[in-house]
Amino acid sequence: MDFPFDIFRIEKSGFNPAQGKILIAEPFLADTYFRRSVVLLTEHNEKGSVGFVLNNPVAVKVNDVLANFPEIDSDVSIGGPVGTNTVHYLHTLGDLLPNSVNVIDNIYWGGDFEVLKQLIERGAASVSQVRFFIGYSGWEPEQLDKEISEDSWIVSEMKSSDIMKSVDKKTWDKALKSLGGKFRLWLNFPENPGMN
Repeated sequence: MDFPFDIFRIEKSGFNPAQGKILIAEPFLADTYFRRSVVLLTEHNEKGSVGFVLNNPVAVKVNDVLANFPEIDSDVSIGGPVGTNTVHYLHTLGDLLPNSVNVIDNIYWGGDFEVLKQLIERGAASVSQVRFFIGYSGWEPEQLDKEISEDSWIVSEMKSSDIMKSVDKKTWDKALKSLGGKFRLWLNFPENPGMN
């Protein structure tokens, strides 16, 4: 029996890759860093793309990773395979952190690290306002567009509040459910179809 549609063909979602959009991995993307991931794009232009995997937490706190950092009970996620010896952060502190980049709504990327430390020391920045990442996701010019054309990613949107709290493995499931249609069917596919 033939299906009236190709379940793994990704029709245009109506969104193009851009700063503030998310990428949802197709169900069989085998890459260790990107398997069933949701990535927030913080930069997308002619120089390439940068983003952070929102749903790949690790069992360490930021104080386990950064020496001489003020005490804050903040989890850390693996942001991607590039620069895995670096720490990055998303936050909702806005202009309190000089040199930060407004990604979307009240979500900012980076900014003055020393000022961040001071805000945490003074209690002016809390766990709910900052997300830390080890490494980041990066694409050369046109590389991401090529991967999207090969149906590796769906481009979509996510609420800012969900971006700041999306630290569990269910984030991918929730993102697909929000798209509806055949994408909900993807939830039923095993990560490794050969093991089924």
